[in-house]
Amino acid sequence: MLDTTPLTRAVDHFADRLRAAPQSRLQRGAAAEALALARELARWTQRVEEPGTEPREMPDAGMFAAADQISVAGHDLALVLRDEREVEEAVRLVEEAQKRAGV
Repeated sequence: MLDTTPLTRAVDHFADRLRAAPQSRLQRGAAAEALALARELARWTQRVEEPGTEPREMPDAGMFAAADQISVAGHDLALVLRDEREVEEAVRLVEEAQKRAGV
C-alpha cells in the first residue's frame, strides 16, 4: 500500500497555518494561493478518477474556506495516487504554494 502520509501532513500543515493566519494575510494573497492549489489538486484527482473527461473547477467559497478546500482536495488526491513519485510531486506543490502564500 502506498504511503501518502507526507502529502496529508503537508496539506494539513498548510491548512492549519491558513486557519491561524490573520484576515489581512488571507486578503493579501494567502487565500488566493490556497484556492489555486486546491483547484490544481482537485483537477489532478479528477484526471485520475475520470480520465478523458474535462475536470470541473472547484468554486471559490471565500477566503475563510480556503483551508478546508485544500484539506479536502489534498486528502482526495492522496486516495488516488499510485506511486511515490506522485506523492513527492504533490508534496512539492503544497510546499511551494505555502511559501508563496507566506504562511
